[in-house]
Amino acid sequence: MTTDKATPITDRLWTVQDVSAFLGVPVGTLYAWRSTGKGPDARRIGKYVRYRPDDVRAWVAALPVGVAS
Repeated sequence: MTTDKATPITDRLWTVQDVSAFLGVPVGTLYAWRSTGKGPDARRIGKYVRYRPDDVRAWVAALPVGVAS
């Protein structure tokens, strides 16, 4: 007998809206970053753009630390 286990919410891919809320930037900024090769790594799944939460967190951790002007 097999049991199906739902993927925990913490393992799911993030939508553009999820990443926008997490980073505090507009959705349009994420699309602009993606088109210029900036921002966190994203994947296209069909017509949708999705982000791995660990990739987004790693991208944030790799940003230089400095004083915003």
